Amino acid sequence: MRFTILGPVEAVAPGSDAPGLAPRHRAVLAYLLLHAGVVISTDRLIDAMWGPLPPDSARAQIQTTIAAIRRMLRASGADGMLATRPAGYVITPEPGQLDLDEFTGLVAKAPAGSDAPGGAGDMADSADSADFADQIRAALALWQGEPLAGITAHYAEGARARLTGQRLTAVERLAELELARGRHEDLIDELSVHTAAHPLRERLCCQLMLALHRAGRQTDALEAARTFRATLAEQQGLDPGHAFSKLEQDILRDAPDLRPPVTEPPPAKPQGINFLPYDVPDFTGREGELDGLIRLWSGNNGGVVTISAIDGMAGVGKTTLAVHLGHRLAEQFPDGQLFVDLQAHTAGQAPLDAGAALELLLGQLGLPAQQIPASVADRAALWRSELAGRRVLAVLDNALGADQVRPLLPGTSRALVLITSRRRLTDLDGAHALSLDVLPAADAVELFTAIVGERAVAEPLAVLDVLQLCGFLPLAVRIAAARLHHRPRWTVAYLADRLRDQRRRLSELATSERGVAAAFTLSYEQLTPDQQRMFRLLGLQPGRDISPEAASALADLPLDDAEMLLEDLLDAHVLTQHQLGRYTFHDLLREHALATAAAQESADDRSEALGRLFRHYLHTASAAIDHLYPEGKNRRPRIPAPDTPTWLPRDEAEAITWLNTERANLLATGHYAAEHDRLPHAGQLAATLHRYLLGHAHQADALALGDLALRAARRSGDKAAEARTLIDLGQVHFWWHGAYEQAAEHYRNALDLARETGDQGTAAAALHALGNVSRRRREFDQAHDHSAQALGLFRELGDRVGQARCLTDLGIVHGRRGAYEEAHEHHRQSLDAYREVGSRIGETVVQNNIGLLYRRQGRHDEARRHHHQALELSRKFDFPGDEAESLNALAEAARSMGDLTTAAAEHDTALTLAREFSYRPEQARAHDGLAHVHRDLGHIDLAHDHARQALDLYTALAVPEADEIRAFLTELPPAANEPTVNS
Repeated sequence: MRFTILGPVEAVAPGSDAPGLAPRHRAVLAYLLLHAGVVISTDRLIDAMWGPLPPDSARAQIQTTIAAIRRMLRASGADGMLATRPAGYVITPEPGQLDLDEFTGLVAKAPAGSDAPGGAGDMADSADSADFADQIRAALALWQGEPLAGITAHYAEGARARLTGQRLTAVERLAELELARGRHEDLIDELSVHTAAHPLRERLCCQLMLALHRAGRQTDALEAARTFRATLAEQQGLDPGHAFSKLEQDILRDAPDLRPPVTEPPPAKPQGINFLPYDVPDFTGREGELDGLIRLWSGNNGGVVTISAIDGMAGVGKTTLAVHLGHRLAEQFPDGQLFVDLQAHTAGQAPLDAGAALELLLGQLGLPAQQIPASVADRAALWRSELAGRRVLAVLDNALGADQVRPLLPGTSRALVLITSRRRLTDLDGAHALSLDVLPAADAVELFTAIVGERAVAEPLAVLDVLQLCGFLPLAVRIAAARLHHRPRWTVAYLADRLRDQRRRLSELATSERGVAAAFTLSYEQLTPDQQRMFRLLGLQPGRDISPEAASALADLPLDDAEMLLEDLLDAHVLTQHQLGRYTFHDLLREHALATAAAQESADDRSEALGRLFRHYLHTASAAIDHLYPEGKNRRPRIPAPDTPTWLPRDEAEAITWLNTERANLLATGHYAAEHDRLPHAGQLAATLHRYLLGHAHQADALALGDLALRAARRSGDKAAEARTLIDLGQVHFWWHGAYEQAAEHYRNALDLARETGDQGTAAAALHALGNVSRRRREFDQAHDHSAQALGLFRELGDRVGQARCLTDLGIVHGRRGAYEEAHEHHRQSLDAYREVGSRIGETVVQNNIGLLYRRQGRHDEARRHHHQALELSRKFDFPGDEAESLNALAEAARSMGDLTTAAAEHDTALTLAREFSYRPEQARAHDGLAHVHRDLGHIDLAHDHARQALDLYTALAVPEADEIRAFLTELPPAANEPTVNS
């Protein structure tokens, strides 16, 4: 995760499908990041966003914004970074995640210098001024324009000014260092730009004057002084300070103190030894990693050994990066650049032992063979002695582990050691670790295009296809590009088609001398037998990542053993980890693991492993759903505990976290089961997850699993399961899509099946659902009949949840008929029943229905109180659809009370939420409400715009509200430049 506020405010997690943030959300996120680590209260956030005149809905908007930020962080694998405390909210990014922290950290490393304008104080005598200057330049390079760009909140102007002040202070410190080094000529253009942008910055002007004077441009220096004096007098009515005046007088008399410092001539380019391999001319990307390594070296002042261990999966470009950096820094190491291949993953070669490696390195330093001692300890001592006082760069490539490289490390030396390994060298004390990931898309495109040429430019979409099929792995990209380069008749699209065939993708990514599969095989062979088995079995799992608990079930191992093996595979870079506690493959490694499993595991062993995994997922999902929706426990299939021990969620919070985290894997197992003749599992999974998917706005997932369950039921001839599944599918169409006729058809078919099989519970559920359709169409007599019939059946069955649903539906019908006492009594009974069974979602629905009833009675304060209770429940338990309904209801009550500003804000928030989750009925309701609010406010153009959008949605939904909004449009005064709407 990477946050930037020194320019446009952005939150980026490479490779994630995190949702974007709206401008208000980015404003709140930026304020929290400006105060990272500090608890910020809601009142303080409101003041920051709106100042002394916040809207009435400010608190609700802040809560909605915090929820949106949390969703983004959760989708980016950074769940938990934003925490809620009793006093407010606090965000705690990790080191390196926030550009502001990185900026201040780099600047803080440089000494403060002298108070005199343009003076360098003690820094003029420091041999490290160049390193300090490089650090500040690296810090300034983090700025991407105006800070907090695009943020218009109340706090933004002041914060932007403070950040700009920090940047200018860094510019002044950099100028001070450069002046101390005698680099006045190089500074003039840079300082001229800054002084033009900030003409009242006295210290900047002094530094420009001094640089001009030292460059022999005394007239220009004095002109800069006169311009500053005039500007200061005109804009602030002030005279410059004493230090400025003294510098101006010293320039006039060419004071000796202003002359440039005596500096040593730049060192001659090194003519020493260089054993680094060839640096590829098309090296692409990795600028962030290179800059970080250079800063590491610079931050160490080049005075002691700096060790960087570069690790990563096979083919990710570790050696290429180390060699490129070695060539880039060669001038800083005049005593030599050394290289040794330790052969940990070289085909047909045993790893090089430390003694042999030391012999090679000492030989590269020029020592004759007869002077190199025989024992490893003596060779290591001689190596450290030879390097003492030398400035040497050494690349120790392809290391097996810490024990292999530890004897090769220098002692006290001005050296940089770069170690590459496919394993994390966790036991190498004091080493800076850099784990390489695959290339970003832009860098991969640049690399591919550099090799292929014009064909890549002509087929940009096909290039992206190829790169995605290569998993953006540098080795795979290079091999694919080389194959295309040497086959002039191939197109990029043709290559992409060949790579889409999973059976031969790895064989396509190979040449006569190298291949992706061969590189993976070498990594696999270095694993222990237990690690190899876990690697193979992980290739079988249909999901994208896996938890230790799931891996324990898959491999039939105790949890601790499974987790240890996962961590071993992570250290070996055959697994990756984008989120704490979650393990996944690179796409090509996944294919290699699956192929290896097919070759080395029997069909029965593979089937049993998958069966254990599926039983783990299904049982844990069932336990989680029981926490969240206890009222439906008896309606869902009962899942027996698996043979392997498993972790189960203990409360609602753990249940929702587990379901949200595992949702993609659960769906993947459902689809895999359906495609591989495990239809009963797909049906059980769909029935188990339906309530969660429906309530948490995962409509597409609910429909996909429901279709699989329907196919399973029909294939097995289970008409009872078919009827239940049809009701589940109908609920998705009804609630989220507003496809009422399609929902009704599902319900009618379910009712016929339920009556055929004598399933009274399903028949009651179908009647209740048909009552909802009738009520939505305002066919209240029919709605009453359906709900009353369903209520009778549920009472016969003793089904309290079914009774609660029918009671609140009957309460709505009575309320629409004006029978308010009967309506309240039905809602009260429904609420009691839902609370009795612990149904949070049911309680939320009833609270909103009671609020609507009170609004019909003109009791608006009581209406808003109940809607607020519903809103709190929906937010606490993450029911986004009910949250949108509550906000729209609150807005309608506010409008009835004449509070148009609050109504507009709450409808607007509801619309944003309904759009985010594709909740069409509530989108229409929000547009309808906004049309009326803007009409009342006199915003006729906005009223027309929202009314037309409401009309389009209501027409698509085929509900009576379409005629009402059409009539509303007819009565509206014409909008500017718009024709009058006819009924």
